[in-house]
Amino acid sequence: MAGPIRVNARVSIPDAELSWRFSRSSGPGGQSVNTTDSRVELLFDVARTSALGPTLRARALDRLSDRLVDGVLVISASEQRSQLRNRDAAQKRLAETIAQAIAAPPKARRPTKATKGSVERRISEKKRRGQTKKLRRGDLD
Repeated sequence: MAGPIRVNARVSIPDAELSWRFSRSSGPGGQSVNTTDSRVELLFDVARTSALGPTLRARALDRLSDRLVDGVLVISASEQRSQLRNRDAAQKRLAETIAQAIAAPPKARRPTKATKGSVERRISEKKRRGQTKKLRRGDLD
């Protein structure tokens, strides 16, 4: 819990930039589910964070645009019965989400021509299928 959340080797999110909200969780827990605030919401302001440089911040804002509310990413966790475990799960999920959002874009695909053998195989398969279909129909000519 204490200390920054490690996203990758270069990026970590300080505790000061995280906000927590707790509420009652639905699901398992027996009688204690009605009395304990085990559901966790972790809020991270992506638009105003100092943990990300301008390039990474812009990339994260673009890729997470459908999940952000006023630039704030909300991660919720209520799978576990204890608040502590849900806090750990939310932190792990935040780190994974941000890591995916700031990852470098994949290299552009370099278009290549089909090999001569693959073209020949495709055409011979088409001819074979056509011949099979031709044999199925009765000659109406």
